Amino acid sequence: MIKKMIFAFTALLVFVTSCSKSDDGQTTARLTLNLNGLEELGDDFVYEGWIIVDGSPVSTGTFSSVVFPQSFNVDADQLEKATTFVLSIEPAIDPDPAPADTKILAGDFSGNQANVSSAGIVADFGDASGKYILATPTDGEDNNEFSGVWFLDLTSGSPAVGLDLPTLSDGWKYEGWAVIDGVPVSSGTFTDVADFDDNAMTTPFKGDLNDGPPYPGEDYLQNAPSGLTFPTDLRGATVVISVEPYPDNSPAPFTLKPLAHMVPASADHHFTIDMGAGPVMYLEGMVSR
Repeated sequence: MIKKMIFAFTALLVFVTSCSKSDDGQTTARLTLNLNGLEELGDDFVYEGWIIVDGSPVSTGTFSSVVFPQSFNVDADQLEKATTFVLSIEPAIDPDPAPADTKILAGDFSGNQANVSSAGIVADFGDASGKYILATPTDGEDNNEFSGVWFLDLTSGSPAVGLDLPTLSDGWKYEGWAVIDGVPVSSGTFTDVADFDDNAMTTPFKGDLNDGPPYPGEDYLQNAPSGLTFPTDLRGATVVISVEPYPDNSPAPFTLKPLAHMVPASADHHFTIDMGAGPVMYLEGMVSR
């Protein structure tokens, strides 16, 4: 008899731990996130979880800490019916109750777990590749040629597209960077690898002669950020392509960096250089209910 009572009490304790009732009598259940690779966002943005129930998104709560696991109380009936989990980046003060375009992780539930990844919701970078040259076309020929980076291919003798990147989902843009003496300096955001980047007409760094070739890139010739001196020499610097939220939550590079390459000390200008895989090509995690 005592053993039966202990068993019954234990079963009740497990049930109470996993499900609880709020003051209005609504039953809730625990949703636990265990996510890898997320970085803290800028002060004006938060992460928000969503479950897809009968085709519609239902918020599971917002968070800013990237220490996991984290758990959230969710309506038990809705959580049981959920087919998919999605994580988005949202304004901290958000007048729109719907998810933003900037969705970073997603995955379908199989039983009580969902393997979530950025590959299916941002883009799959498994086949991404890139080429670049060192040159400074905006201050004339043979001037400071090691102080600029352009994502184009000169192997044919004429400029051609240098980046092979997948089309990003809405809410994301690519951004080029040169990490100079440990300081990441943007070369501009873009979505089209065969056109000027977004800051081609407004960048403070380029020279005064023209806007450069119609490809993403930058000449680091003037108005250097604090701690740096322009013109510079990019040999030994690291060239990076990152994937940034749009609108962007921070002036620093975002965690997704599908392509990167340290410029060889022996590199010459106007010669095509191959990029390699970046340090973070996708994010992933596990969601349990």
